Amino acid sequence: MIAYRLLTGDDTSAFCHKVTKALADGWSLHGDPAYAFDAANGVMRCAQAVTKEVAGPYDPDVKLGSL
Repeated sequence: MIAYRLLTGDDTSAFCHKVTKALADGWSLHGDPAYAFDAANGVMRCAQAVTKEVAGPYDPDVKLGSL
């Protein structure tokens, strides 16, 4: 099965660390990152999709960050 996650966060180094950790944990980048202004909070937000091949069938109760 291919697991999918969409990592999001404010445009800070913490977001880059979140993506870097996912890559170190075996996730792969999927598509281009997204970058948008959140007018309600006055900050830039980032998003990056990642995927990972995992054994077993899909289970909606699995915490994707633990894969």
